[in-house]
Amino acid sequence: MTPRSRRLSRAELTAGQIDADDMGILAAVAELYEMLDPVPAGLVERIQFGVTLDALNAEIAELQRRGDLAGIRSTDPSEGQTITFTSASLTTMVTIADIATDRVRIDGWIAPGGGVSVELRTGGGSRHTIADANGRFVFDDVAHGLAQFILRAPEPGTSAPVITPSIEI
Repeated sequence: MTPRSRRLSRAELTAGQIDADDMGILAAVAELYEMLDPVPAGLVERIQFGVTLDALNAEIAELQRRGDLAGIRSTDPSEGQTITFTSASLTTMVTIADIATDRVRIDGWIAPGGGVSVELRTGGGSRHTIADANGRFVFDDVAHGLAQFILRAPEPGTSAPVITPSIEI
């Protein structure tokens, strides 16, 4: 009886090193999964985009409502999309309106929101603004793509930042 023809115990299997036979089997399984259930396009980038050190100590907002989605990519700049996010401490509503075929304007309102720091994260980087006394903020000339908002209290350290889910604008 050769060493490979004898059935190995669980202890023997777990104590052994991965060898060339094991690597071949793992490569065949990976190839099978890639063929039958491939990773969706853009998934890795979305995960990397959404996972930050801020998220470890943040409150996550929940997407509540998406307005009319049909107009967001239209050529009519009067059409737009409204999205509402809620969390335990804040409610945020944003309206996204096309200003060109590849650019949008984002108008937002935070309640309660006077003085809240608003960060807009996109694939092109981050932009910052401060909500006015009424909780209103604006980001003009934003490229279409994946976006996320991070909201921070006026006094640093008084509460955890609020992070919205990523959305496609």
